[in-house]
Amino acid sequence: MNKTAYLATALATAVTSLALPLAAPGGAALAAVHPFAARAPEAQFHERTAADTTVACTRPAPDGRVSTTIHCYTPDQIRSFYGLGPLATTKDGAGQTIVLVDSYGSPTAADDLKFFASTFDGPAPDFEAAFPQGHPDYKNATGNGSGQSGPTAADGWAGEANLDVQWAYAIAPKAHIVLVATPPAETQGVQGLPNLMKAIDWAIAKYPSGTVFSMSFGTDEQAFGGAAKQQFDRFDATFKRGLAKGDTFFASSGDTGSVGVTRSHRASTAGSTPEVSYPNVSPYVTSVGGTQVQSDWTWNPTQDKPFNDDGSRNPLYWGWTSGGSTEPVWNESWAGIATGGGLSTVYGPQSFQDSVRGVVGQHRGVPDLAWDAAVNGGVLVFHSYFPEIEGNPAWGVFGGTSASSPQVAALTAIANASRKAAGKAPIGDLNKVIYAATFDRGAAFRDVVPHTYGTTPSGVLQNNRIWDTGADGFVTPDPVPGYPTTTGYDLTTGWGSPYAPGYVTQLTAH
Repeated sequence: MNKTAYLATALATAVTSLALPLAAPGGAALAAVHPFAARAPEAQFHERTAADTTVACTRPAPDGRVSTTIHCYTPDQIRSFYGLGPLATTKDGAGQTIVLVDSYGSPTAADDLKFFASTFDGPAPDFEAAFPQGHPDYKNATGNGSGQSGPTAADGWAGEANLDVQWAYAIAPKAHIVLVATPPAETQGVQGLPNLMKAIDWAIAKYPSGTVFSMSFGTDEQAFGGAAKQQFDRFDATFKRGLAKGDTFFASSGDTGSVGVTRSHRASTAGSTPEVSYPNVSPYVTSVGGTQVQSDWTWNPTQDKPFNDDGSRNPLYWGWTSGGSTEPVWNESWAGIATGGGLSTVYGPQSFQDSVRGVVGQHRGVPDLAWDAAVNGGVLVFHSYFPEIEGNPAWGVFGGTSASSPQVAALTAIANASRKAAGKAPIGDLNKVIYAATFDRGAAFRDVVPHTYGTTPSGVLQNNRIWDTGADGFVTPDPVPGYPTTTGYDLTTGWGSPYAPGYVTQLTAH
């Protein structure tokens, strides 16, 4: 099954993935770069009626629509789950800089962030949009027709950018938040990832030591073919320059479980072996996987058919009960999406992973840690961009490891502020810290272990194996195997999810 095509079908109004071939040595097109965000279908929301006695999500004004199946979170709900105080009174992130890197950016990022902050009673944002390679063309939201940037590419990346900006702010609202946007090619499409890396180089030089970067995009290792090592070495030089000045880099681990794509036209053919993506697999980057926060609700499926034959939601699959607080690995069978993770075929063993050699063997293993990435259990994001496509300003519910990476980056910026107050240098290379024998991972992370929900096979959340939807509407495991979620380090959630008080304390003390 073509996973890209399936995901587009399953999430009818999901954020569009952008395919941009890279310029390889000699000019060959090798790979495609994708944003790792997913948006809950609008069909899951409706005006509230008297029949809606139990609501899973209510979108704030001026929207007001509800869902009885898709759960969502406000900043204070996520902050509370991970051990942070209320948004209205916090000074989290003060004095720190967070850089979020996206193609296109968002034409309404600043205004939408202000509205997000006022809706949730947060402090005034300290926001900057930067365009080191020229301003993207926001007049052509459809990517200039059929060019390599693809239909509605600018609109899709705007959703990614708004998600990154608003949820980095939600965790560290007093930080200086920078959205660095690049203009990808509209015709030949060879500047995608190289442009993003050039923008990161520019930001390393411009912003202060200890800047924390988040990258919610990636491209599969297989798509680079035999040029992978040469390409990665060139790109890694950028990360090494940043680490040398005390910066820290995070990247999303991906949203297609252990499934990748082969080197094909627009990288649209699903591979037959487990796969990981770049840049999260770089040893100079901390890879962020995905979990599903189930806070004050618990999934209770009794049938593995997400949708009825008429397209309506099947309550036997979507059933849930009030109460509970769990955080399993992120694997949503209804949409065929799950946390990325696995073993590199390009990078060999890394010394910082010596303690988990029994898991990673002779490979770089990812992710290193994890955070909420679910769509059912997603985060609220406001948008007013591209009304010709999106309609009136409204709220959406977003997930994907694109939601995970900027939030962990923001939490790490809080730790850098704590280190500064203690007279210490910024964290810099986080991987060397969190794998160290002297680092108290039991205090810093909550281990993610298998959980069973309801009575169906897909209710057993224990790995990142993708689920496929058959002709009968039932979901079954994909032929490509996933990696198990286990006690301790694993290849789906790394060391687990950071618990803010312990994570900040341990990073400060290290």
